[in-house]
Amino acid sequence: MKRPTPHNKHARRLGLLAATSAMVVGAALAAPSAYAGSDATPKFTAAEAKAAGSAVLEADVAGTAWYVDKATNTLVVTADSTVSQAEIAKIKKTAGANADAIEVKRTPGKIKKLISGGDAIYADSWRCSLGFNVRNSSGTNYFVTAGHCTDGAGTWWSNSGHTSTIGPTAGSSFPTNDYGLVRYSGSVSPSGTVGSQDITSAANPTVGQTVTRRGSTTGIHSGRVTALNATVNYGGGDIVYGMIQTTVCAEPGDSGGPLYAGSTALGLTSGGSGNCTSGGTTFFQPVVEALNAYGVSVY
Repeated sequence: MKRPTPHNKHARRLGLLAATSAMVVGAALAAPSAYAGSDATPKFTAAEAKAAGSAVLEADVAGTAWYVDKATNTLVVTADSTVSQAEIAKIKKTAGANADAIEVKRTPGKIKKLISGGDAIYADSWRCSLGFNVRNSSGTNYFVTAGHCTDGAGTWWSNSGHTSTIGPTAGSSFPTNDYGLVRYSGSVSPSGTVGSQDITSAANPTVGQTVTRRGSTTGIHSGRVTALNATVNYGGGDIVYGMIQTTVCAEPGDSGGPLYAGSTALGLTSGGSGNCTSGGTTFFQPVVEALNAYGVSVY
């Protein structure tokens, strides 16, 4: 997979990245995709759905996201407003005999990585916000956030003047995944909460589950999970896999922030389309995968 050059990466980060909702001192779109009921009859085979998914990936159309509806073996493709009819035709042509297994749903706006913050964290030349505070078995404190925030970042600060140091990036995975890890080494003290909500465990969500997102731009919003294991093409070679698709709205500045249900951590805001006025579709990196990758846990 071709990664963007450092120059383009930083330029795009300022315009497209998303900030997380925050726990630095204690505390980061639209037609919802339907999910079929348990009484639905599969219309296609699993092999046809898999082949259709491979075709969408091969077509490489930015602004698309897709997942397999397990009840019908239909490949549901969400296409934003930048995707033309010609590009949809290209996807179906690439799918060939499996084109009938593709169902296209439109979402307003542009699917993008979302930057700026509320309780913000600042890198050298951009800002985000953190998702969940975590620690390893030795008691060392870290936080997890979006990988497109930590990608290329060194030291992080809790203020725009870069006088209050949080610590360095300790790990980063983007694209393919979208998670990163930052180690606390400065004067900022972490807390195991999202706002006033204590976070005590982490899990993978289920389709239909009601979930909440806290963002540095738009605050707290809720919705439901519409799909799991979605693939999202942000363009420029930035493709991420295994995402949680939801009806929760988000805007630039919310990326990297926490998705949760009660005291359970679920995901990190990756990106999406729409806004919190008209609604939208937002994608999240499953947090369990990130925690396992770094050997850390919420508390």
